[in-house]
Amino acid sequence: MASAGTSRKSDDAKLPTIAQHLLAWYDDNHRELPWRTAPRDLAAGVRPDPYRVWLSEIMLQQTTVEAVKPYFRAFLEKWPTVEALASAENEEVMKAWAGLGYYSRARNLKACANAVAAAGGAFPDTEAGLRALPGIGPYTAAAISAIAFDRPAAVMDGNVERVMSRLYMIDTPLPEAKPEIRSLLETLVPNERPGDFAQAMMDLGATICTPRRPRCMLCPLREECQVLGKADPEFYPVRAPKAEKPSRRGAAFVAVRDDGAVLLRKRPEKGLLGGMTEVPTTNWTARVDGLTTVDAAPFPADWQKAGSISHVFTHFSLELQIFLATVSADAVPSGHFWATADALHGEALPTVMKKAIEAAIPGATRKPHSNSQKRPR
Repeated sequence: MASAGTSRKSDDAKLPTIAQHLLAWYDDNHRELPWRTAPRDLAAGVRPDPYRVWLSEIMLQQTTVEAVKPYFRAFLEKWPTVEALASAENEEVMKAWAGLGYYSRARNLKACANAVAAAGGAFPDTEAGLRALPGIGPYTAAAISAIAFDRPAAVMDGNVERVMSRLYMIDTPLPEAKPEIRSLLETLVPNERPGDFAQAMMDLGATICTPRRPRCMLCPLREECQVLGKADPEFYPVRAPKAEKPSRRGAAFVAVRDDGAVLLRKRPEKGLLGGMTEVPTTNWTARVDGLTTVDAAPFPADWQKAGSISHVFTHFSLELQIFLATVSADAVPSGHFWATADALHGEALPTVMKKAIEAAIPGATRKPHSNSQKRPR
């Protein structure tokens, strides 16, 4: 483990070399990403768009690059500027976000767009200014300030934590090791090209210094890496044992009209899946089970068991018993609405609700072909 003692002098002597090696590798091996301004374009004078950088960073929180790409492109097509996003209806933003998960991000995204647009449409160019905006925490503020405004900042995501843990052979388990990693990372950030340095660190972790089977012989930092040749890189970063996730249960009720429309309602704005759309369910939460039987149905109908689904949230897992009934349009309680078969795919349905509907009506949440007149039931 790196220490603050006599070994730091030898580390300090390597700092310029680490940045130089990493940036040289990045120039030739960077990922082409739809939100990224490549080194060749930066050298030609093209500046990153802070709106695109911010949008991508919010979407990428706890989500993979490949999952984000289509959402990012769709958002830019609908709302090419922060002012356009600010002028959008909340429901439209939630619909566009549906399936990307962690829905508080979508609510904060809209709130942040509103704040930036109200202030004239320009994002702050400092970490402190960015952190004052809704939904922007320390990591996101550092990433935006470095990537969009080329300010030296320690940008530390999971990829960077892995690279640094191996580079300095840090034995302290995560998350306790985060302050130590950040302190070391701050000494590495160069004053020139800090945005490229941050992205190079992330690319190195994503493509070379991977969790399993890292390609150490291709790593530009292999000469400086303290783990290489001394221990198995896959043992790093060291992680504290994970607490077992609690399991919750509940039921979901899929009501369908004769024409294939599905009954939906909107969840409260605050809380789990806040502001999203759902089929009626029992009152399960992250801490409490809901009822699981047909007796808990939201209104009388010929409810039939339609299987069950499982879904894993960040802090708990959920199993829902699914019930299906065909009902008339006037048999539903207030606060609910019908989504027609050809529009259901565009509703703001989180993944768990799509699973529930699919269990009862296979194919219902998929976008229909243009020649489809009616979804089969």
